[in-house]
Amino acid sequence: MVHKREHCLLMLFMFATCFLPSLGDNAQVLLNFRSSLSNADALNNWGNEAINLCSWTGILCVNLTFHGLRLENMGLSGTINVDALLELSTLNTFSVINNSFEGPMPAFNKLVKLRALFLTNNKFSGEIPNGAFEGMKRLKRVFLAENGFTGPIPISLAILPKLVDVDLHGNSFDGNIPEFHRSDFRVFNLSNNRLEGPIPESLSNKDPSSFVGNQGLCGKPLSPCPSITPSPSGQRPNLTHTNQDEEHKKKRLLLTAIVVVGVIVMASVVALLFIRYRRRKSGQPVSVVEEAQPQNTNSVSSGSKSMVLASSESKKSEDGSLNFVRKEREVFDLQDLLRASAEVLGSGSFGSTYKAMVLSGPVVVVKRFKNMNNVGKRDFFEHMKRLGRLTHPNLLPLVAFYYGKQEKLLVNDFAENGSLACHLHGMVYCELDWGTRLKIIKGVGRGLAYLYKEFPDKDLPHGHLKSSNVVLDNSFEPRLAEYGLVAVVDKSHAQQFMVAYKSPEVSQNERPSEKSDVWCLGILILELLTGKFPANYLRHGKGASEDLGEWVKSIAREGWSGEVFDKDIMGRRSGEGEMLKLLRIGMACCEWDLENRLGWKEAVAKIEELKERDSVDDGSEGIDHLYSSTSISQDDTLSFVR
Repeated sequence: MVHKREHCLLMLFMFATCFLPSLGDNAQVLLNFRSSLSNADALNNWGNEAINLCSWTGILCVNLTFHGLRLENMGLSGTINVDALLELSTLNTFSVINNSFEGPMPAFNKLVKLRALFLTNNKFSGEIPNGAFEGMKRLKRVFLAENGFTGPIPISLAILPKLVDVDLHGNSFDGNIPEFHRSDFRVFNLSNNRLEGPIPESLSNKDPSSFVGNQGLCGKPLSPCPSITPSPSGQRPNLTHTNQDEEHKKKRLLLTAIVVVGVIVMASVVALLFIRYRRRKSGQPVSVVEEAQPQNTNSVSSGSKSMVLASSESKKSEDGSLNFVRKEREVFDLQDLLRASAEVLGSGSFGSTYKAMVLSGPVVVVKRFKNMNNVGKRDFFEHMKRLGRLTHPNLLPLVAFYYGKQEKLLVNDFAENGSLACHLHGMVYCELDWGTRLKIIKGVGRGLAYLYKEFPDKDLPHGHLKSSNVVLDNSFEPRLAEYGLVAVVDKSHAQQFMVAYKSPEVSQNERPSEKSDVWCLGILILELLTGKFPANYLRHGKGASEDLGEWVKSIAREGWSGEVFDKDIMGRRSGEGEMLKLLRIGMACCEWDLENRLGWKEAVAKIEELKERDSVDDGSEGIDHLYSSTSISQDDTLSFVR
C-alpha cells in the first residue's frame, strides 16, 4: 500500500516538473520581454501571482494555452525584444497596433512559427531588408500600415507561401511591385505609398482602391500604362505627342474638377454649419450624421476609427435615430454610436464591420449594408423587428438597426472570440480540438433548426452560412450571424455574393431552397474537419479542384490514401470514429443531387447523435448506406493535414 502511494506521489511529481515549469517559464519570458518596453503601465498586472497568466493584459490564450500577444492601443514604446519572444514556443500572433514603437523593423523572421504580425500605426521607419521574411513559411497575415517604411517591398514577403492578408498602406514604399506568388488575397492594400511602374498581371483583379495614392502606378485595375516611343538618338524614350496632349487635357480637367468640388464642399460646410446653428438656437436636436469615411474599405485594420455613414445620409437620414428591437437592452442613441471608438473588424461584399465601444452602453458590432437600397422603409422595419424577436443561444442577437435610403446599419452583440474562420485559417490562430469543433457544429445545427422553424415561409432561412458568419463567445459557444437577410438584400447582390447562391442547384439555374442552406452546412462541416478554406465561397465552380465537397469525395474514392483531417484536431485517437461520422454527414449534405442530399431535420439529428469519444462498437453502421459507393470502412486510416 505504501509502495503504491509512493508511486502515485512520484507520478504527481513528474507531472509537476513537466507541466508547471512551462507555465512559469512563459511568465518569466514575458516579464523579460516587458522589461525592454517603455510606458508599459498598461501591463502592470503582469507578474501578479494572484492572477492567472492567461488573465494578464494583452495575453491571448485558448484552453489555458498561451498563443499570442495583443498589445494594442497602449502607448507602448522602447524595444521589441525578439530574442525574448523566441523562448515562447507557442507564440502564433503578435500585435502592437496603435503604439509608438520607432526605428527599423525588428528581426521578426527569427519567429519562424509566427502566423500573424500586426505593426499598424506605429513609427517604424527605414528600408525593410529583402530577406526580412525568409523562413516564415507559416505567416498568413502581415499588417505594416501607417508607418514610415521606405524602399522596395521585400521580395521575401511577396513569396510567402501562405500569405492571405497583406496591408502596407500609408508608408513610403517605392519602386516596382514585386510578383506575389499568391493572388487570392482576402486583404490586399498597397495604397498611399510611392510605388511606380506596371501592376503585375496577377494583381490586376484587385480593387483599384488597393493601389490609389501611388502616382507612378499604371495598368489594370488602374488606367493603362502610357505608350512609349523609342528616341532615334538613343536617348531615354519619351511619351508620344498624342499622349502628352491627353495628359495636358486630363490635368486641365482635373484642375477644373478640383475647383468645382472645392466650391461645392465649402458651400456644403457653410450650409451645414448654418443648419446646426439654427437647430441649436431653436432647441431642436441635431440629427445630422457627419461623414468620416475610412480611407480604404478594402483594408482590414484594427485601428480606432469613427463610426461612419455615407455623406448622402447627412443630408436626409429618415428619422436620424437607432431603432432598438429588444426592450430589455440598454438604449443609446445614434450620436453615441457615431462618437464611439470603433475598431474595423473586416470589410466584405456587403460592407464594413466595426467593433464599437459605446460609452453609455455595451460593446457592440455594427455592420454597414449598402446593398439593401431597394427595400422600402416599412418592409425593412417589419423584417428587422421580426429578426429582433428571435431568441436562441446559438443566434447572435440583433440589438438595433438604422434605416437610410443609401445604407443601413445593423447592431449586434459582440462575440469575444471572433469568427470561426479566424481560428481555422490563422487570422487569430489557435488549435481547436475535436471536442471544441464538435460543440461548434452542434450549436450551428441547433441555430439552423431554430431558423427553419421560425421561417417556414422562407426558401433560405439563413442564406449566408459560412465560417466567417459563425462567431464564438468567451466559452467558444457558436452564434450564427447575418441570418435571415435574403429578403432585404438586393437580389442581384445576393445572387453574386451570398453563399447559398453558390450551391450546385443554383449554378445550374435552379431556384435556391432550404437544401441550399443544407449544402452550406455541409461545406462548413468539411471546412471544420479539414481546415481547408472552401473555394466555393469565392466562385461558382463545378470542378473538383474548386469544390471542397468534391475534393473530399475524390480522397474517399482512393481509400483515404490522401490527406483529409486537420492535424490540429488534438486528441483525435479517442474520436476517430465520431469524426468519420461527421465527415460522412458533411458529404451527404453536399450531394449535388437534391434527392440524395440530406434534409435539415435529418442532418441536425445525425449531428446531435455524435459524441466526443468513440463508443465501443463505433456505431457507424447507421450511416454506412449513405456512401456505399465509396471505399470508406471502419478500418480506414485517417490522414491529417495543415
